[in-house]
Amino acid sequence: MAALEDLEFGKSDFVLLDEVNIEQFMENLKLRFEKARIYTFIGEGVVSVNPYKQMDIYGKEDINAYRGRELYENPPHLYAVADAAYKAMKRRAKDTCIVVSGESGAGKTEASKYIMQYIAAITNPSQRAEVESVKNVLLKSNCVLEAFGNAKTNRNDNSSRFGKYMDINFNFNGDPTGGHINNYLLEKSRVVQQNGGERNFHSFYQLLRGGSVDMLKSLHLHNDPANYVYTREGAVATTCNNDRYSHNAVLSALNVIGFSEEEIHSIYRILGTILILGNLQFETDSESVLVVGMGDVSHIAELTSTEPDNVTKSLLYRTVATGGGEVIEKGHSEKEACFGRDAFTKALYERLFGWIVGRINAVIEVKDYNPVLHGKNTVIGVLDIYGFEIFDNNSFEQFCINYCNEKLQQLFIQLILCQEQDEYKREGIIWQHIDYFNNQIIVDLVEQPHKGIISVLDEACLSVGKVTDIVCLESMDAKLGQHPHYTSRKLTPSDKTMEFHRDFRIRHYAGDVTYSVEGFLDKNKDPLFQDFKRLMFNSTLSFPLLSSLLNPVFSVLSPVFRSAVHTLLSLF
Repeated sequence: MAALEDLEFGKSDFVLLDEVNIEQFMENLKLRFEKARIYTFIGEGVVSVNPYKQMDIYGKEDINAYRGRELYENPPHLYAVADAAYKAMKRRAKDTCIVVSGESGAGKTEASKYIMQYIAAITNPSQRAEVESVKNVLLKSNCVLEAFGNAKTNRNDNSSRFGKYMDINFNFNGDPTGGHINNYLLEKSRVVQQNGGERNFHSFYQLLRGGSVDMLKSLHLHNDPANYVYTREGAVATTCNNDRYSHNAVLSALNVIGFSEEEIHSIYRILGTILILGNLQFETDSESVLVVGMGDVSHIAELTSTEPDNVTKSLLYRTVATGGGEVIEKGHSEKEACFGRDAFTKALYERLFGWIVGRINAVIEVKDYNPVLHGKNTVIGVLDIYGFEIFDNNSFEQFCINYCNEKLQQLFIQLILCQEQDEYKREGIIWQHIDYFNNQIIVDLVEQPHKGIISVLDEACLSVGKVTDIVCLESMDAKLGQHPHYTSRKLTPSDKTMEFHRDFRIRHYAGDVTYSVEGFLDKNKDPLFQDFKRLMFNSTLSFPLLSSLLNPVFSVLSPVFRSAVHTLLSLF
């Protein structure tokens, strides 16, 4: 039973409610929030309400109050859950995991940071230098990953635009010895386009507003984000982020983690390249397409250590193989040149982010571990995944994010509702049966082989000939028209909240979401012209990220994503 608090604060554990229903649940949650109690237990979990302000409940005294205590000895808090996970891991020598889930803007990223800070604070009482170094790198990695993987959305000034699962490894004494980060589905489309009022990734604004005069000059950049197409939308967006301060914090964190000065400078050269690429324009002269502004091409060549002629050639031509095996160069139209440029910048940023994560992993991985000498190595995993999203315009990214949340909801149903009640039944315990909606029907709508939305997308992407987003939508309507959780404007002509030949709607467990099918096929295919890969492979910049672009990028994204989701869920 949760530690008792005065009744004026409501029930500190939802299992203590007189009657379990949504009305009493919300009334209790509202009362506690109004009394500055943002945490409430629900069995062994904790429900958190984002206060959207700083609260003085995370200091040293609070950490000491929860250290080593049983779960319900103190009022509800993230620290109670973190300490329970740590004790379970240490006492039983078994791996444990903390899942942080909720809709976009719920405060998941901050919660995961407080959990990490708590674990760091209660470990290594002997203050061994190597353990302190591991803890410092683990904590500093959050700062770097937020800079390159987070952005301002219309719901959240610091929204994670990627999923993260972090393993923290512990020795037999319970001290952290290393870790590993898995990142999922970086929203790389944000690099080239953002919704109104939103920003690109923090890293761009931090560089432009926080970089020194000499740094910006060396990158051929100006300090105003409004000067660049990729950051213009977010240049005037109001945000609580201090980009100048954050830039300095990231530089400090990169140094602490162990990035060399050359590596750090190379990271920002890539950011500069992306910003300048975004400003490139194309025009048609007679029958040929030309780049407007060859000065920018020279700057791109300098930043990537390539030849200007090769940069121009990659932007304007595509190497293709004919039916007879002959290789020819095919000139782009203006539209194709813009598409190729944007695909290139997205690939650059995605590879940059992946390289940064890999570089951090190389530093924090457990080294020279011998189970005979050092005892059993155990793990605490912290999962901070995208929250459920409903925006004015929902595209392929929101479709993937919400599918992942449907899978997490299914996991919750299986572990909490199904298994618990099955156990009560086996043991003959009398309990009040809880009716719940099983969202497996929605999961099947998305992933069922040969029938689900993902299968329709895959078939469209692999089809020979011109298949458009509209054709794909028509195929979905034909196969899924009778499904109770799917509809479109064609299927419900009277629903004017959707557009013909553009929108479809899924009735998710967390609410109805209308998706625009525009761009679904291109985002699912995720193509990158081979010419850009060759350009980067031939770069003389001493930075392994660029040459890694030689690896094939073309893939049908949804099976890759589906595999990532199943891998992630298999951790539990």
